[in-house]
Amino acid sequence: MIVLDTDVLTEVIKRKIIPKNWSISVITLIEFLRGVNLDKIENVKERPEKAFTIIPLTNNVVKNYCILCQYLKESGILIPDADLLIAATSIALKAPLATWNAKHFNRLKEKGLKLIDPAKLGI
Repeated sequence: MIVLDTDVLTEVIKRKIIPKNWSISVITLIEFLRGVNLDKIENVKERPEKAFTIIPLTNNVVKNYCILCQYLKESGILIPDADLLIAATSIALKAPLATWNAKHFNRLKEKGLKLIDPAKLGI
């Protein structure tokens, strides 16, 4: 299983790429949908909901989020909560995260986050 970040999900949907064994965090789904007009939201959210496994915020995800948050606070470098929750999801699943946002996520590699270049997935 591979977890897709929001930037990658957007590109997959835009290019109409057929997903393989890919999943997304519920946070990714929320980020993806937040700019959609309310009159179109049901139709737009249907495709990712059918095409991907949507990973909820489990106790393990929350625990990993807290670990990552504390680590970044101690380092003096913060990243947005949405990115922390997506990273925590990936770590909880022991699955790599496909993203182009290396600036934020590279900071979390030493906490167990594995990254994958979306180009290796054909994206």
